[in-house]
Amino acid sequence: MELRDYLRVARRQWWVVAVAVLVALGVTQAINRRTPAEYAATAVFFLSANGPEGSSVLEGSMFVAARLKTYTELLTSDRMATEIVDSTKVKLSPADIQDRLEVTTSGDSALLTVTVTDVSPQRAEKIAQATITLFPPMVKALEARPAPPAPAHPAAVVTPIEPVARLDPDPVSPRPLHNDALAIAVGLLIGAASGVIREVCDHSIRVAEVLPGLTGTPVLALIPVDAKARKKKGPFISDSRSPRAEALRQLRTNIQYAAGPGKILAVTSAMPGEGRSSTACGLAILFAEAGQRVLIVDAELRRPRLAAFLGREGSAGLTTVLVGAASLDQVLQPWGAGLWLLASGHRPPNPSELLDSPKMAELIDELRGRFDKIIFDSPPLLPVTDGAVVAARADGALLLVRARKTTGAQVAAAVRALAAVDARLLGSVFTMVAAPRRRLGLPTSADTAGPPLPPAPRPGGWHAVALSGAA
Repeated sequence: MELRDYLRVARRQWWVVAVAVLVALGVTQAINRRTPAEYAATAVFFLSANGPEGSSVLEGSMFVAARLKTYTELLTSDRMATEIVDSTKVKLSPADIQDRLEVTTSGDSALLTVTVTDVSPQRAEKIAQATITLFPPMVKALEARPAPPAPAHPAAVVTPIEPVARLDPDPVSPRPLHNDALAIAVGLLIGAASGVIREVCDHSIRVAEVLPGLTGTPVLALIPVDAKARKKKGPFISDSRSPRAEALRQLRTNIQYAAGPGKILAVTSAMPGEGRSSTACGLAILFAEAGQRVLIVDAELRRPRLAAFLGREGSAGLTTVLVGAASLDQVLQPWGAGLWLLASGHRPPNPSELLDSPKMAELIDELRGRFDKIIFDSPPLLPVTDGAVVAARADGALLLVRARKTTGAQVAAAVRALAAVDARLLGSVFTMVAAPRRRLGLPTSADTAGPPLPPAPRPGGWHAVALSGAA
């Protein structure tokens, strides 16, 4: 991978890193608030050898180094803790005193540092002061040795550096800034690792360049997400001059060249939620805008949506005609100039058999003679067989692929499903594209071969909008 590939991954997965950092900071904030503040008081002792006259400096240094570990253990011993309790009268056990004591030494010095931490600064200072008072006499008593004819004298001397314990006025725990910095570092690490794992495990299609290799057909258009669509109500939310409406015009032009004289177009996809219904409606509106008699048919008998999209009645429609309960003229619903809707009707128990019935073939033959363009909102190809049945009866099929959701395996399986019924795949349509089409490296409508597109209609009319959504 090149540097720009890593930057692209970082740009796609930045929110994973951000979430990880925010979660880590949230945990840290909870810990900071729940952890009681602790204060530290310190006492520093200097250890020196009290050897006989004539002893070398080296011998004294070696003696002190040997005693450092011994005195460290002595400071945290049960005897020392018991004497501190007896001396200070604090309401703590010797074990509690030992837990609060920490002794540190340096290998190249003769200093012993005793640090006492406690939630009470006064108690921490009191315990540290007790070590200053009690520890030197204890060492003197333990190290005392006879040296006739002189009285006994200790082999080592422990001297407090300061006569009074030093109390840090600020809490030593918790340390919010330190904890926050650590949380950010851990969050960045976990977020980066999670982002890489997501990228490795994500097989969704992100660029349209791979689609021709998967489908064997060209990419007819890239349909971007309309950013303004989510701020409005209703299905008719893409303005006629929006990038999405322009992309649908490009798709309309490319379909005219790819389909030739074919009248019936099936709009399908591999899985649900890839934009079939909204794209089918947008195309139907634009074909009607061009002066053609257009019929849009809701062939999704399991989860119909077109009637709700177009604000029409959906209880009578395709299934009503196929079972012989009504004629075609009785269920056709006009919608604007040159556009009619054939809703799905009631939900049958056997959608696949109904769509593959001789009555369906007769209905399609009748529709061919009455309309210039017939657009089927077809079911997805992989969950059920309905989509392949409808595509086989059409003159051509569009395969919609949703960016960052549909996988390459799903597209390949959808192409195989169409090939199994000898359906003609005109091309693929890359939907829900977040970035401008120029950045994806594919031609815009201005670059498309063929005659110029008709000018955009005046805003405000029924045909001045194109549907947007993931239906």
